[in-house]
Amino acid sequence: MANVRPSAIAGSWYPGSEAALRKTVEGLLDRVAGEVAGRAGAGSARVFALVSPHAGYAYSGPTAAHAFARVRGTPFKRVVLLGPLHRMIPGSALGPFMVPEEDAYRTPLGAVPVDRDFIGALGERVRLTPVRRDAEHALEIELPFLQVALPGFALVPIMLGEHIADPGSASRLRQLAAALAALADPETLIVASTDLSHLDSYAAVRRTDKHLVELVAAYDVDGLEAALHRDEVQACGASGLVAALRAAHILGARRTEVLDYAASGDVTGDKRPGVYTVGYLAAAATA
Repeated sequence: MANVRPSAIAGSWYPGSEAALRKTVEGLLDRVAGEVAGRAGAGSARVFALVSPHAGYAYSGPTAAHAFARVRGTPFKRVVLLGPLHRMIPGSALGPFMVPEEDAYRTPLGAVPVDRDFIGALGERVRLTPVRRDAEHALEIELPFLQVALPGFALVPIMLGEHIADPGSASRLRQLAAALAALADPETLIVASTDLSHLDSYAAVRRTDKHLVELVAAYDVDGLEAALHRDEVQACGASGLVAALRAAHILGARRTEVLDYAASGDVTGDKRPGVYTVGYLAAAATA
């Protein structure tokens, strides 16, 4: 397959060799397997969407593992991956919803095919902007977990380029959610890639994120969107988070499972005032 997006972060955000990466991801998933299996309803409730962080594995890997352990070994054949755009893409125009021109994404664990048929059908319902040679980490960071957790899948990668409070964004996100729900089948999983608060205070991050986690736990998408608009809560992947939860609700999700929460200070042990801190959430929208 010649038209492949190479890894932009292997060897930095996660291990660069196949053996080391597989060992790391399997170890993280194995570590939380018992906790996930013991959670009420974990074995029976259908999962429509996941929420996972996108920092380097040394920081958010343990939290991300809670999300992907929830679907490990399940027969999903397609993953719609929604995440923010953190940096410009030289040579490409940007838009609210961007999709790669490449036919596959490569990580050290192999190439994941892009579902061009699904993207084509989605493009008939919402405006998609094609991009090429992006170096975005927010989508790629989820792929090794998906490659280990799922037996085989095609990818629908969508980078969202608008701030959630931009004029018209709410309407476009509802349109995207409706389009995804109309095209998804029972073998489709939606994944929202997002970190939460980014602040120079561990205590402030925990306090701000507590409100967001409560809104997610209540499956209050309207309340979540309003709080994001008012900057009462933070999520760098806010648009994808809202779109994923709305699409999952249309598909039949009626509750959310908050699987794990941590701040970077919980991982590093550095909770001193003034230290830059980021929040991480793992959650699932289920029947």
